[in-house]
Amino acid sequence: MNKLEFANFKQTAIHHARLRLRLLDARRRAVTFSHQPDKDALQRIYVINLDRRPDRWRRVRRELDRFRDRNGERLSSLVRRFSAVDARYMEAGPDLSVLIPTFTLADQLTVDPNPLLRIDAEARAREIQMTKQEIAVALSHIEVWRLIADGDVPSALVLEDDVFMGYGFAGALERTWRSLDHSQNGEGFDLLYLAFNEVGDVAPVAPGKSLRHLDSPGIWEASGYVISRDGARKLLDALPVFGPIDLWLNLQFERMNAYAASRPIIEQRIDEPSTNSYSVLPVLSQVGVITREKPLLPTAKQLPGPVIAVGDIDTGLTALGTALSMIGYTCLSDLDCLPTAEMEALLVGQGDRAFNAYVNIGSLDADAIDQIAATHPAARFIATSGQIPTPAATPNQVLRLTPDIKDKWAALAELLGVEYPAFPYPSTLDTGMRTLGNTAPSTFRHANTNLAFDSGPWILPEKHRLPGRVVLEADSPDPHVPAPPHIIWTTNSRIDERIWTLRDDTFPSNMALFTPSNVTQNDDEVRLELRAESAVVRDLTSGAIASVAPYRYGRFRAEFRPSKVRGLVTGMFLHRNGPRQEIDIEFLGKDTTKMLVNVFYNPGPEGTKLEYGYRGTPTVIDIGFDAAADFHSYEIDWQPEAIRWLVDGEIVYERAMWNPTPIPDQPLQFNFNLWHSRSKEFAGRLDAKKLPSTAGIRAIEIRPALGTDVRPHVRFSSDVMNC
Repeated sequence: MNKLEFANFKQTAIHHARLRLRLLDARRRAVTFSHQPDKDALQRIYVINLDRRPDRWRRVRRELDRFRDRNGERLSSLVRRFSAVDARYMEAGPDLSVLIPTFTLADQLTVDPNPLLRIDAEARAREIQMTKQEIAVALSHIEVWRLIADGDVPSALVLEDDVFMGYGFAGALERTWRSLDHSQNGEGFDLLYLAFNEVGDVAPVAPGKSLRHLDSPGIWEASGYVISRDGARKLLDALPVFGPIDLWLNLQFERMNAYAASRPIIEQRIDEPSTNSYSVLPVLSQVGVITREKPLLPTAKQLPGPVIAVGDIDTGLTALGTALSMIGYTCLSDLDCLPTAEMEALLVGQGDRAFNAYVNIGSLDADAIDQIAATHPAARFIATSGQIPTPAATPNQVLRLTPDIKDKWAALAELLGVEYPAFPYPSTLDTGMRTLGNTAPSTFRHANTNLAFDSGPWILPEKHRLPGRVVLEADSPDPHVPAPPHIIWTTNSRIDERIWTLRDDTFPSNMALFTPSNVTQNDDEVRLELRAESAVVRDLTSGAIASVAPYRYGRFRAEFRPSKVRGLVTGMFLHRNGPRQEIDIEFLGKDTTKMLVNVFYNPGPEGTKLEYGYRGTPTVIDIGFDAAADFHSYEIDWQPEAIRWLVDGEIVYERAMWNPTPIPDQPLQFNFNLWHSRSKEFAGRLDAKKLPSTAGIRAIEIRPALGTDVRPHVRFSSDVMNC
């Protein structure tokens, strides 16, 4: 795991300084290497590199060629490129005799201990599924070990393709190499870490020594290490690997002669975004040891555009719009025309546009597309049908993404010059063109105020929000897709564990740990209680419940009474991760006369690890009474075309498509919780003297709109704009 991907500003600044400082290193003769068969020299370098990343291969060769071996030859004379296993082509699971794609929280804690967690029966039972990227990385390293084990050199340097040699590399490596035992009797060194991050109880380096022996776990990274032929054979004999490769290597130290340099002399770069996905991070977040969130953003540095996509129905247009959104485009799709101001700005080449990608827009006919090509030199054009004409632009600006193209991500990445996404390509059915209406926005008698919004590709500033309202025309439910249950619950019935889960986790910005014992029920209400109670990872405990079933659209109503304690937040909300989507009702204990509503939107199908946003798009509504004084009815009406929030049956607020976000479109779980926010700016300083505190729930009703896999057909209102 490259922990620098989660570094703070200071750590990142130091890293970039070291990246520049290496160029001032005057010593370029690395006498540890030799292209001659010298027994005391490194004679081979393997670089693990994806076929689709020739830029990284060229860069790492340039990095190595800053140095010469003991005979004056460039280090590239020793390099062998290994074509890395690519996660995008992994359809079947790995051979279980080679790799078991799971590990446990106990395995993680063995390598990276945390004072807040224990290695106990629960940690040993908590299984973590490796991501496809972790599996591909592990399989690549295993195949390199096979090459070394069967090869003609006594040892080799193994590098991933995102490394650089730090200042003083040649001298530090020479001192470290001389300290090793290079005996040929099978008892010499097996493994030497040159790139690493210390996280466990690793013994300190003795004064004046250039390396330390590793007899216990505690080293992250496998991006730069030397492995002997005997060491490679020992690792192959120990197969199968389980868990990420750097974790598993730690668990082999007791059977190997493993060493690490006194300091890292090879480092991983962070000057370009990574597509690695770390399976352990969501688990560490849930158990409460990650307390600082980091948004996972689209990885493109600079997106070319605008992007215009046209085609026939059922050729993948709606999926293409989702895919462009996942890359980081602000994409408008499946409309018969653009708003007048947007159309004019696009045609004349003005920069002040709401969107930078347009998919299946009826008003973008052949003449309009030719004009866009003339006024936007960086424009890109995509046709999903073979017979659709495209402008006479340069070939690298036009793509025919027809349904027969199997690897659509590869084609898009080449057209747009972006990193191949680590997420699955969407398979959404085509919606077809919808009609944009010119109806005035709704007005409400309750005052509302927007707080600070996140700034991102799926949030429009107020001046750019789409005009008009939308109406729903839903397809008939698919009889083969079971609809989620219609739930009516009151205090007359007990909490059914087949329908509700009592949560036993937390999240980074929550200062309380949820435990089932903090959810109690009497004849009048279900109580969520937050109390000052020391837990392993928090000093507060609280209660939360969540629906077992996810829902995709519907009406979610509850009668409840929030807590009135400063610093506490009472939430009724719909939520998911991967991608993160959320629709909130929250009451801040510092002022329960106001209701906060919020939407978090990230695009993509199930498994898309986009979790962008700390703030979301919060709006505060003055409801005209103190919600903490009594029970009232609150409702989220979530439909494909709009979200409406109701209080005691009255609509108090509404958001339509792209006002300011798209409408969440993935199945979400219904939740209640009571928590203490880490942000004093948001919720205020905790009034601990008023603890314990409770939030009460008296009734819940969930009326699902559709089955979770049913496609809604959305039509905008019939007042067509003059485009």
